[in-house]
Amino acid sequence: MFSLEQLVSFVAVAEELHYGRAAERLSMTQPPLSRRIQLLERELGVELFDRTHRTVRLTPAGRVFLAEARKILRSSHEATLYVRRAKQGEVGVVTLGFTATVAYSYLERVLSAANAELPGLDLVLREMVTSVQVEELLADGIDVGLIRPPVTGGDIVTLPLWREPLLAALPVTHPLARRKKNPDVRDFDGEPFILFSPSEGRYFHDVVVAVFRAARVLPAYTQYPSQVHTILALVKADLGVALVPAAAAALRFEGVVLRPVDGIEGRPVELELMWRRGNDNPALGALLNVIGNLARRGRQSTVD
Repeated sequence: MFSLEQLVSFVAVAEELHYGRAAERLSMTQPPLSRRIQLLERELGVELFDRTHRTVRLTPAGRVFLAEARKILRSSHEATLYVRRAKQGEVGVVTLGFTATVAYSYLERVLSAANAELPGLDLVLREMVTSVQVEELLADGIDVGLIRPPVTGGDIVTLPLWREPLLAALPVTHPLARRKKNPDVRDFDGEPFILFSPSEGRYFHDVVVAVFRAARVLPAYTQYPSQVHTILALVKADLGVALVPAAAAALRFEGVVLRPVDGIEGRPVELELMWRRGNDNPALGALLNVIGNLARRGRQSTVD
């Protein structure tokens, strides 16, 4: 089988059509170059050049082989670059878990940043609740997750990414939706209220309940769905009002008004990045750098 060294030598002679110039181009002397070409012809069983004392010309077989040799050398060069980029994490595969509400907002930022800075990265996306993400992470089913805190584990690492407020979800005909000023958290006392499920929607359930407990407010809970879009559908049907993460605005749910709420401190809805310490996937390290920079820019813009 011929070697890459022989192909490089053949291409040089084929392009120069002169052994002396080809040898100079390759920084070698002419005799070993001639031997390489002879060994290549012997390996292939064909003559690649017509040689005279004054001229060197490609044979018909040589012209065909020149095109193939260039393809092989180009592929070899690209493979070398690809391997180097893979070592640096610029190419590869990362499996990313995310919760449903993240898909409405922050996931788009992650995908846009990764596409811009790591175009060779292949992201495999898997939607699942935080608890399932933790199970999958520990079983090597995913490399990284966008989750709701808190998450703990011996080799699990987390990074705070983003905080967002809760918004009031109101039917368009509701008095709180029609008045000019924002609703206050105390306006929900005794109000028919649609709350996240304490099992399937545990994180948002606990956040909303904590807000009401801090304000000493007790709504009249009527329904306990698990997904934001279901809550908005029930609000539209006038079965109650709700508090939902600001990301729900991306759904543009007709018949539902989303309003800021006075009396709720800060941005109680948190998003974190989760991965396992010791994961040796180079592409994961590159993605973590991209998302970390994205988080820092987000925190800076919040401060500004």
